[in-house]
Amino acid sequence: MITAFKPSKIAVAVLLALALAVVPSVGMAGDLLVYTALEDDEIPRYLALLKQSHPEINVKIVRDSTGIVTAKLLAEKDNPQADVVWGTAATSLMLCTQAGMVEPYAPKGLERVRPKMRDKAAVPAWVGIKAWMTGFCVNTVEAKALNLPVPTGFADLTNSLYKGHLTMSNPSSSGTGFLTVSAILQLMGEEKGWDYLDRLHENMAVYTHSGSKPCKLAGAGEYPIGISFAYRGFMQKQKGEPVLTVFPKEGSGWDVEANCLIKKAAVKPEARAFLDWAISEPVMKEYAKVYPVTAYATNVPIPEGFPADPEAQLIKNDFDWAAKNRARILAEWSRRYDAKSEPKSK
Repeated sequence: MITAFKPSKIAVAVLLALALAVVPSVGMAGDLLVYTALEDDEIPRYLALLKQSHPEINVKIVRDSTGIVTAKLLAEKDNPQADVVWGTAATSLMLCTQAGMVEPYAPKGLERVRPKMRDKAAVPAWVGIKAWMTGFCVNTVEAKALNLPVPTGFADLTNSLYKGHLTMSNPSSSGTGFLTVSAILQLMGEEKGWDYLDRLHENMAVYTHSGSKPCKLAGAGEYPIGISFAYRGFMQKQKGEPVLTVFPKEGSGWDVEANCLIKKAAVKPEARAFLDWAISEPVMKEYAKVYPVTAYATNVPIPEGFPADPEAQLIKNDFDWAAKNRARILAEWSRRYDAKSEPKSK
């Protein structure tokens, strides 16, 4: 049986509890505590497959934005709670590896995983499952009403026409926010990149603490344009909202959603079994239905709305640089722009 729990969103807990079943608190044989930053509406589909192949594993999910998951993991360094991390930014897992919190593990099927989607070590600290990338979510109805042209790239967003009409996520809280800021600094160089972000800030209405929220705000018509990620744009459109997902012509920032095994006094065999399953072909094909760049080829058609060559849309990303400079980048970003961040939920 499988249960899901999200401290800050009761609705998510109810959804997953109804979709799956409720189990006792983690601690018994076969129980796993899994931290994840996967989207709320992804998790039940994947766990249904886990239940089919591993009915003996009871999973308790703690889900939050990447920055929150990362902070929670680091805060628990001396008393780790999670058994595994599933679908969280590779740049965050690199920080956990540097902190000595990760038990390297080579899951079954590792030989199929592309080099750029895994840690370079022979026995990797982290293994990716899929990539997610920057996309602009544009409410076409609201944009038309406000006489706003649909932006085609990052350069367009600094036009004064967009002043007060943009939202994006705070990179300290959101992996989507960080991969976008990191992309801008890598594409433009740091001096020009910070100058660009200064000008973008002038047009920004609010910075959210969730990577998906800018797109949800755009879909609801609260702000016409959200700098978010492609999956969320397509999901909002499927719900009937007038959302157009735009891939910036300069290229999209991206990161790898990855898994790792947390180092504990006693590592459960079920944790290793979960990580084997998390890169198995059945679930990889499920990932590929909505994310076109997966850890290995699946022959699943590219999801509608993505470029014909989605990998060509991705910027050249130096993950080592991003991880090593993450704290410095976040401190500088907060110093410059945090005044426009929404209040953090308690």
